[in-house]
Amino acid sequence: MQCEAHPSVETGLACSKCGKSICPRCLYQTPIGARCRECANIRRLPMYHISVAYLARGAGAALVAGLAVGGLWGVFVPFRGIFFLGLLAGLGVGYAVGEAVSQATNRKAGPPLQALAATGVVVAYLVRGAILASAWKGVGIGDIITIDLGGLIALAIGVAVAMGRVR
Repeated sequence: MQCEAHPSVETGLACSKCGKSICPRCLYQTPIGARCRECANIRRLPMYHISVAYLARGAGAALVAGLAVGGLWGVFVPFRGIFFLGLLAGLGVGYAVGEAVSQATNRKAGPPLQALAATGVVVAYLVRGAILASAWKGVGIGDIITIDLGGLIALAIGVAVAMGRVR
């Protein structure tokens, strides 16, 4: 007997519901027995089903949270201050942006929302750089970014935390 989805594969398996011949690649094990994809009724978890409306809400939340948290980060955390304080700021920024995206999307998760959360943290870092550059006359945001090793480490930590919030 040949598999109906893969005609070049010989098999002795059949769906326990409809009787269609299936190979081990097509097999879905259920509590009732081996089933084909149609009879197994495989669906994605609703938590990972992200509509365009949820993506738009997540993007808006990432942008707003990134702007707000980046402003606070730039004002309250000194540029060449305590290194540990900068790392804690990265944790806080990542958590705040990730949580904002998570709440805006009704606790949904998945790679698209992880990308949005990471983008929100990058926005926060750029806002922080713009605030620091405006405080120092004659220094551009590019100059701040190139000499800010602690900020880049905090950015990496923030991105990891934000992505973990919507995993």
